[in-house]
Amino acid sequence: MSQTLVIVAHGSHLNPESSTPTYDHADTIRAVGAFDEVRAGFWKEEPHVREVLRTVTADEVFVVPLFISEGYFTEEVIPRELRLEGWAEDAWESDGTSATSVTLTAADTGQRVHYCGPAGTHEAMTDVIVRRAESVTGDPDVGEGFGLAVVGHGTKRNENSAKAIQYHADRIREQGRFDEVRDLYMDEDPEVDDVTDFFESDDVVVVPLFVADGYHTQEDIPEDMDLTDDYRTGWDTPAEVDGKHIWYAGAVGTEALMADVIVERARDAGADVGDAVERVRERTRVAGDDSGVDSEVQTADD
Repeated sequence: MSQTLVIVAHGSHLNPESSTPTYDHADTIRAVGAFDEVRAGFWKEEPHVREVLRTVTADEVFVVPLFISEGYFTEEVIPRELRLEGWAEDAWESDGTSATSVTLTAADTGQRVHYCGPAGTHEAMTDVIVRRAESVTGDPDVGEGFGLAVVGHGTKRNENSAKAIQYHADRIREQGRFDEVRDLYMDEDPEVDDVTDFFESDDVVVVPLFVADGYHTQEDIPEDMDLTDDYRTGWDTPAEVDGKHIWYAGAVGTEALMADVIVERARDAGADVGDAVERVRERTRVAGDDSGVDSEVQTADD
């Protein structure tokens, strides 16, 4: 039986680059041949999530939301737009970071849909955050002598937003790779504005848990951290702030290894992906790790 992967993301009417990471990850997954079809659907762009199942010929569909946390979009908007029969907010039986998958029928197309938890709460996301630190420093062994800040939006309207950030920060801290690991937020304490107050390390990598670069990651956070007085002029990488070197990595969702998380989500839901996980990881290895892949370093000239 053929199987299709559908990646669902937010998209944006205002930022044309918002969908770029989604399409990039879809291309990577398509290239390793794990699925007969790989499609993308968006809330704020075309093709719309409401119509995406109509573009799929397979009867077996694995849907992975490219969102950071469980909440309004993953629990209400997407299931509603996909018209999943029998969906309920407690279907994942999750504590906010443990959503797995549930198999339901799409009411209007009759397809069997394996609806997965968001990519952002999968345990493999921890590796993507670390890889982001490797990419921005150009060092596949980065860790010793470095602090790591995992940054989320934070909101009192959805406690799961902070849970996802804390989850990955705790996992990375347990690895013992970095000298210090902290979870910081834009709209909650501890705030990323005061990043240098939370670290003794002279070098700090800052990784925002956002799917795509946009207003928050390219304007708010750099200015809030004093990397620059005006985001339009760019910033150095690393930038010196209060005597520390801040390595700002940009949105985690733009890291190529994110494709691996999406594949692993589908595999956990029962997709037959063969050796696709290993092949995706090989294709997305960081620069300096014998891969020939360029590191993604933000400079004032970018």
